[in-house]
Amino acid sequence: MTALRSIVFVLGLVALAPSAVAAPKTLHGHPDLSGYWMLDTKIPRDKALMARIAPNTVVLDDTGPVEFPRGVYGGLKLTPAAEAAAKAWSPKDDLALDKVCQPPSIVYAMQGPFPMEVYQSDDLIVFKLEYYDMVRIVFLDGRPHTPKDAPHSKTGHSIGHWDGDTLVVDTDHLEASTLTNNGLGHTEDVHVVERFRLGPDGKALLSTQEFEDPAMLSNRGARFIAWTLQPGQYVNAYDCDPTFGLNYGAPGGK
Repeated sequence: MTALRSIVFVLGLVALAPSAVAAPKTLHGHPDLSGYWMLDTKIPRDKALMARIAPNTVVLDDTGPVEFPRGVYGGLKLTPAAEAAAKAWSPKDDLALDKVCQPPSIVYAMQGPFPMEVYQSDDLIVFKLEYYDMVRIVFLDGRPHTPKDAPHSKTGHSIGHWDGDTLVVDTDHLEASTLTNNGLGHTEDVHVVERFRLGPDGKALLSTQEFEDPAMLSNRGARFIAWTLQPGQYVNAYDCDPTFGLNYGAPGGK
């Protein structure tokens, strides 16, 4: 009976092992976000992250391949200027040869249905997106944002810090670009705050993205975005070919 009990005890430990695996950490004790991550829209919203979203914020449900139809903005309240621009927008405009390979800013790019790689050190974190070959650098060394008149880009200037097990990333200096893929854009004054944390076993990367742009919105917007770890893989080159816009009869295409 003693031997049988020992076998049962060992089998019980094996059965419990998967749920007991802790998320990986760096040598300095921070969660290790490194790896290849594939967007996963089936992961439920993380309650801890959602609870930290600021008031007067609507959470959009357009992550991944989902796109809002024309005139629908997920609860975002448009200013008159934003509404006029959205009504004047035509999908074919974005398929012109001079625009079809133009990347959006990270406000829209982060929720796209493409994978990314994360490289992490103590002083910075690099997000390498497959989407349009975009690369983000998040500085963790305590530096402030660059001066207001510094150049803007589609990836902006990102500074971050750890709040317990959560990475908080603050981004500004973004070029004017897309908020939702149906004519609603943001100005270069948009401000973005993201929070990233690992799931309990380290196999899911969970995040919220909050953004505000008073020139375009009278409220704030947010998204919940999650990815699943896929070991042994690497992002591919996006290699956008602008001539595919010719298939849609885009303006300037002929």
